[in-house]
Amino acid sequence: MNNARSVILDRVRKALSDVPTDEKPGDRPIRRDYQTVDDSSVEIRLEQFVERVREYRAKVHRISSGKIAEAVATACQLRGVTELVVPDDLPDEWIPQSISVLRDQLLTNEQLNSSQGVLTGCALGIAQTGTIVLDRGDYLGRRAPTLVPDFHLCIVFENQVVGMVPEAVRALEPVVNGPGRPLTWI
Repeated sequence: MNNARSVILDRVRKALSDVPTDEKPGDRPIRRDYQTVDDSSVEIRLEQFVERVREYRAKVHRISSGKIAEAVATACQLRGVTELVVPDDLPDEWIPQSISVLRDQLLTNEQLNSSQGVLTGCALGIAQTGTIVLDRGDYLGRRAPTLVPDFHLCIVFENQVVGMVPEAVRALEPVVNGPGRPLTWI
């Protein structure tokens, strides 16, 4: 057994050491009175989201919606990227003229792997964790292009950022209960 696995299992065993052996799941009620809504201002929520995303070493640029193509061009120039895979429904106004695009119409994994990156939107962002959620909705396309290329440039609008994980789960209920769109939490 590798050391990390051993450490984790030891921690689980220690955490469960005070549970009676005859106790079964559901025997004890679980308190659900924890905070489920972030009531902080939009600006505080956005600042927290940016801070958390940067903790993952992601580059974050706050811009107005009319400056998306310019910001995409700058981000690509800094990485030396000249071509991006994009979902078929990605708005043309998000794509700078300096970037050539490969619209994803079932590109193969080999094509995706040889691409320089991908540009998508997102379903939502979570300030508490710095998580970006993709759901194959508008401007997202299918899942493979967001996972295979090494560079993912993701557009997150202010109104897509929720405060806490419970808010995200609630907001994603229609997707989960709908017609089989996979969720990817980054």
